[in-house]
Parts: sequence; C-alpha cells; structure tokens
Amino acid sequence: MKFASLGSGSEGNALLISASDAAHSTTIMLDCGFAVRETERRLQRLGLQPDALSGIFVTHEHKDHVGGVFKLARRYGIPVWLSRGTFHAVRSDSSGVDVRFCRDGDRIEVGGLQMAPYTVPHDAREPIQYVATDGCYRLGVLTDAGQATTHLIQRLGGCDALMVECNHDLQMLAGSSYPASLKQRIGGAYGHLSNSTMAEILSALDKSRLRMVIGAHLSQQNNTPELARASLCEAIGDLPARVMIACQEQGFDWVELAHPELAVVEA
Repeated sequence: MKFASLGSGSEGNALLISASDAAHSTTIMLDCGFAVRETERRLQRLGLQPDALSGIFVTHEHKDHVGGVFKLARRYGIPVWLSRGTFHAVRSDSSGVDVRFCRDGDRIEVGGLQMAPYTVPHDAREPIQYVATDGCYRLGVLTDAGQATTHLIQRLGGCDALMVECNHDLQMLAGSSYPASLKQRIGGAYGHLSNSTMAEILSALDKSRLRMVIGAHLSQQNNTPELARASLCEAIGDLPARVMIACQEQGFDWVELAHPELAVVEA
C-alpha cells in the first residue's frame, strides 16, 4: 500500500492511495480540486494515467476539493463516491457520472482497498473524511475540520500513517490582514484545524502503530512548514515516526507503507 499527494492547500487538493499484490493493483483518488489538464500533468509526474484510477472519493463540496472531480470522472469513466449532502450541493455538475453514495460507518471495497468514511465538523453540507486500508496497513486522513471530536479521534486511532490538517498558526491568523469575519470562519468550530489543535488531536490518538505523519492543507498566509512540523513533532514526542509536510505545488511523492520503516519510493 502506498500514497502520494498531487497538491495540498486552498488552491487544490488531491491524494492518491494505491494497493497492489502480485496479480492486481488498485488506485483511488481522494478529492480533486485541480482542473483536468493540471490533474493530468500532476498524475503524470507520479507515473500514473487517469484511466488507471478505480474511483474518486470526495470529502465535501468546496471547490479546492471537488472542482475537478466530475470533469475528470466524466472524461475517463471513473465512479465517484460522496455523501448525499455533498451530492445535493454539487449535483448540477454530476450529469453523466457514475455517482455512488457513502456515509459514516460504511466500508466501501474497491479492488484491494477498503475506504471507511467518518463525519467531521466543517462548514459544508455533509463533510466526511476517510480511513483507507489494504487489510494490512491503515492510512487516516483528516483535513477541513474545525475542532476535535471524540468520534474522529477514535476513527484515526491505530493508523500506520496519518495525513492531517495544519491549516494555520493561531498568532499568524490573529495578526493577518484577513477580515474579522474570515478569521472567525477559519478559526471557528466548523472551520480549519490550527497547528495547536491538530497537535492536541494527535496527542490523544492511539499511536501504537504510527510510523508517518504528514501535515497538510497549510495556509500560505497564516502558517509556515517549520511551525507545522514543530507542532507535529512535539505531539508525537519520542515515537519513531517520520514527519513530513505536504505542499501546494508538489504535494509529495509516493510513500510506501512498510515496516520496520516507511520508504519514499520513486514513481
């Protein structure tokens, strides 16, 4: 099992998750906030063609997550999974696409992968995030959530790798030039996770299997990779877990989930 990011941030998000054995390979995309041509270009950088995708899973309807989903799915005949609430927010764009519904508590089997959606607090119609597994390893994803909940902490426990939101530094957001209403929205209970809140969540998780943490969805105005990394490192303490930061332009290359240590592999 391996995963890679096409890019992470307010200008577009897309994550690839892949599982393979001697006979079969399955690759899905989690969100697609890039235009089709840009998505194709970023996929090519990772050694993948769009027609190799077995499905696209959507977290919520905001443009930086769903902007390219239906055009890509329509062009290449890719099925799309999303919550009913998200579908009602974007249904006008979904004509001609194989749309399938999922919700918290489901277990969706796609080839060698199982996707488990779970609800999160965010200012969208029915936002969900996902835990992916190939039956051996678990990857948990958490972005676009405004606060910690017992439910999301439970769902992310016991993962081998986590890709988690470090959207903003509280002091940088407070001192930014953003209007007060936007600051309130970002820092509110249904906005985005700060470095410190994400560290609190990470501290509360079952980290017995954790070997990789990737900070994601960083604000280019209200955070820095150095601040996000420091916060994550403090939260994991002495655990032998690797910490990385996903960027908007490059995301990150394929990371293979393999013990005793995680390896970054070339496409």
